[in-house]
Amino acid sequence: MMKQWRISILGALLSQLCTVSTATDSTVNAASCTFQGTPLYGKIKIVESFPDVKVKIVNTFPDLKVKTVTAFPEDCGEWQLVEHFPDLTVQIVESFPDLRVQFVEAFPGIP
Repeated sequence: MMKQWRISILGALLSQLCTVSTATDSTVNAASCTFQGTPLYGKIKIVESFPDVKVKIVNTFPDLKVKTVTAFPEDCGEWQLVEHFPDLTVQIVESFPDLRVQFVEAFPGIP
């Protein structure tokens, strides 16, 4: 009985360690301007459900500074908001975001 209890505690600890290790994979890669392999620039569609990335809009300490553009969103942090054929879908949330984003007029990218 005591052995089964120890095994279940060990299993719970291993489960927590695996969760921690996957959480570190969900960070922004500054060198390639990507989040989990997805570029953080391009044509963006705002959706209500099933997004590629969940975003919280903040005024301080962002993960990404975003500048909206009307054409050629080719640099890090440049977003062209579209309704059709997006490169990335984004859901704006208040809790549990994947990224914190600050909209700026100049100098977009990873701070």
